[in-house]
Amino acid sequence: MNRPGSLAALLCAVVLSSCDWYEKNTVQDISGPVPAGAQIKFFNFGVGTPAVNFYAGSRKMTAVLSATGLESTVGVAYGGVGAGGFYTAIGAGQYTLSGRIAGATDHDTAISNLPTTLEEGKSYSFYQSGIYAPKTVDAFIVEDAFVPQIDYSVAHVRFVHAIFNANSLTLYATKTAPPDSGVVFVVGGPVAYKGAGAFMALPGGVYNLAVRYTDSTSNKITRPGVSFVAGRVYTIGARGNITVAPTTTCPATSTTCLDNTANR
Repeated sequence: MNRPGSLAALLCAVVLSSCDWYEKNTVQDISGPVPAGAQIKFFNFGVGTPAVNFYAGSRKMTAVLSATGLESTVGVAYGGVGAGGFYTAIGAGQYTLSGRIAGATDHDTAISNLPTTLEEGKSYSFYQSGIYAPKTVDAFIVEDAFVPQIDYSVAHVRFVHAIFNANSLTLYATKTAPPDSGVVFVVGGPVAYKGAGAFMALPGGVYNLAVRYTDSTSNKITRPGVSFVAGRVYTIGARGNITVAPTTTCPATSTTCLDNTANR
């Protein structure tokens, strides 16, 4: 009996069997770029609008938690931001974005509709704006074009113009404490309605904010004591009706003010 040969054959069979098992059962290497999709924030800045849930096509993108197991009739009210101010992920592609009435009366009636294309890896902000006429309100979308790398030495701030009856506005930020106390930073150039300025680098600190028409030195809306933390990204959004006396805070009512929302 040729024991060495038999043993070699047996060992070979075991090795081959083990290799076969390894090929079938080992964890596969799936490293590499993963499709990021797009991400989007939703703002209800339409004056006089009812609370809404936001949709992309038939997909509900924002909702309020319900303890009853039934859909909540409390949505995103005027001045509010959907999903607690966070971005909502969505696959890239073509969508009709809408705000639909959350309340029991006229429930799910779309009051805004905006066809748009969301691109892979990009971030966006969708705004309801203007005045709520019978069951309709204006809407627009802007890309949130962040700087590629987070710079922890400065904050980045941009301005979005969502006041339907205001001319182009420029945002000014005045530093309130050293260093740079009293220095006025122009946050981008003039921004027209439905427009967004670029993200600008500002030293971290507390600022007094003001927006002005391009041909004027008088403030149209102000907001004091706004903190910008280095390493963070912010959007200052002008909302309301320019003919209504503005407030220096931004309560959740149909007032004209400067909203401050962190992008990241």
